[in-house]
Amino acid sequence: MSGTLNLTLKVWRQAGPSAPGKFEEYAARDVSTEMSFLEMLDVVNERLIVAGKDPIAFDHDCREGICGMCGVMINGAAHGPNQLTTACQLHMRSFKDGDTLTIEPWRAKAFPVLRDLVVERGAFDRIIQAGGFISVATGSPQDANALPIAKQDAEESMDAAACIGCGACVAACPNASASLFTAAKIGHLGLLPQGQPERYRRALKMVAQMDLEGFGGCTLFGECMSACPKGISIDFIKRMNGDFIYASATKRDEQVLLGAG
Repeated sequence: MSGTLNLTLKVWRQAGPSAPGKFEEYAARDVSTEMSFLEMLDVVNERLIVAGKDPIAFDHDCREGICGMCGVMINGAAHGPNQLTTACQLHMRSFKDGDTLTIEPWRAKAFPVLRDLVVERGAFDRIIQAGGFISVATGSPQDANALPIAKQDAEESMDAAACIGCGACVAACPNASASLFTAAKIGHLGLLPQGQPERYRRALKMVAQMDLEGFGGCTLFGECMSACPKGISIDFIKRMNGDFIYASATKRDEQVLLGAG
């Protein structure tokens, strides 16, 4: 049943990466319970603009839970109180009239704040650039069933490929670790035949880049899996660590390792 809410918003405002930030309080009145969380912010921004004030800067794109742009902390929880839900899919019926919502950006050294709730997540792009790809010959594509792939491997690969790179795993982790993101990107390629030739080099390079970006180490708190809007399992971290340890210990070229995969 639809209704309206009157909420108090405590929003992190920061003019730029090097500027000091602070929480500012806003009243969100007559908010429909059928609004999404981002639509509520749109309405608040419209009222701020009419009042001659700067609107709240927040990131968004698809608003369908597939681009990963909308991530914010809501009352200390990445993407808000609902599991398997991005901030753009979160509806205001999840809150009660009179609630106070504390909204802040991801907090991690590798995710510097650009403005208000917007953070720079280029570190994820650089991790993928380090090894999140396969090398294939160009030309006509193969038939879909040309390579036999075990059903379990195909399903696990698709589970990992569901990662949208939102950064909730980093924001939720007490260590600000990007291990779940990196493991998902390594795992969805390493589980398929096409990803085998570069499997071990991929693990070495992507983990090295993750460390270089300033992310923390993984100590298996499991907060990342709980916060992940796609429900990606920390089992992929175990697989990534296995590939990384094997590649580091043997120090052999991935073409040799291919036979041992």
